Amino acid sequence: MPTTEKEYNGYLFDQLSILERIEAVTDDEKALKQIEIERKQIERKLYQKPPLIMD
Repeated sequence: MPTTEKEYNGYLFDQLSILERIEAVTDDEKALKQIEIERKQIERKLYQKPPLIMD
């Protein structure tokens, strides 16, 4: 489990990178549609307002 918001964001960016690599090598429309859904969910967590920790 991440200990800081910065570390958690790093994990989310890693997940986005994985999706980008998979997207680059597939032509399957169903897979591409699912990748887009996953990307939106990750970005919603990454760019949430307000942030997890209020300083």
